[in-house]
Amino acid sequence: MVIPTLAADARLREAIDSLCRQTRRDFEVVIVDNSGEGLARRNGAAIAGVRVIENERNLGFGSAVNQGIRASAAPFVATLNDDAVADPGWLDALVRAIQRRPDAGMCASAVLLFGEDRLDSAGMLVGGDGSSKQRGHLRSPVDFPVAEEVLFPSGSAALYRRAMLDEIGLFDDDFFLYCEDTDLGLRARWGGWKCLYVPEARVQHHYSHSAGGASPLKAYYVERNRLFVLAKNFPLRLALQAPLVTLARYWWHVWFLFQGRGTAARFRAQGHAGPRMAWFVLRAHLAALGQGRSLWRKRREIRARARITAAVFGRLLAAHSISARRVAEL
Repeated sequence: MVIPTLAADARLREAIDSLCRQTRRDFEVVIVDNSGEGLARRNGAAIAGVRVIENERNLGFGSAVNQGIRASAAPFVATLNDDAVADPGWLDALVRAIQRRPDAGMCASAVLLFGEDRLDSAGMLVGGDGSSKQRGHLRSPVDFPVAEEVLFPSGSAALYRRAMLDEIGLFDDDFFLYCEDTDLGLRARWGGWKCLYVPEARVQHHYSHSAGGASPLKAYYVERNRLFVLAKNFPLRLALQAPLVTLARYWWHVWFLFQGRGTAARFRAQGHAGPRMAWFVLRAHLAALGQGRSLWRKRREIRARARITAAVFGRLLAAHSISARRVAEL
């Protein structure tokens, strides 16, 4: 069990307390403290059965999780956000589900918005330009009552098979924050691994506690990293179509901005002007271009390990897709 943390505040302790109440007891908790100040220990995270790894600076979500994975030899690795509270049967439900399916390398939880009977995610969806959004976001969990295959899990509350990680690699350190679970999930699908949604594995999540719901930080990394996802994982035909999807998404962002809805409207409501959003988009594209050679190398490595064809991968994306309008609206 790996919990990366930056704030290391009372919500982290709440997450740890929820793990202490798990019906399954054969697991270790590894806290990876990115605060650079030892906040996790100072705020009481170092309790019996909990290991704390302290970093001198913020290495990002994926790198922190990778540290926790390398510090453990368990056959399965669960990830949990530091602002999430797991139901007592959460881990047991995930482990039982993955043990029944040797072809499954990942399991997705039913992640609810904290204190509400609405979902944050029931697995993830991917748009035609590499954007990713939570499946079932803001809907009732009763709309997703059965265990079924989904594209990949949200890293806020997921289970990964170590054999899969040994084969495809860990989270990409270059993502730093956001979309690293999208990249890992798509790499796993290229490797022929499946993902199961487990509705009994329930978690309550304080959404975007660390970086904010529509902050400049989030706007930049989400846009840059969806370009990373696109460059690394999309078949050529779909990658060439992606700019048209992106233009459509930008149009819908503007449309919903004037209606006071969606991500762009929340960004403006928090005091950020529209031109600032455009600047972050430009910065994101320039940063992705600067990583072009590295992204090309990683793309070739993914294809070299692939166990499915580009056509099959394209059908997977189509079966678990989200429209540009819906991405802008959520």
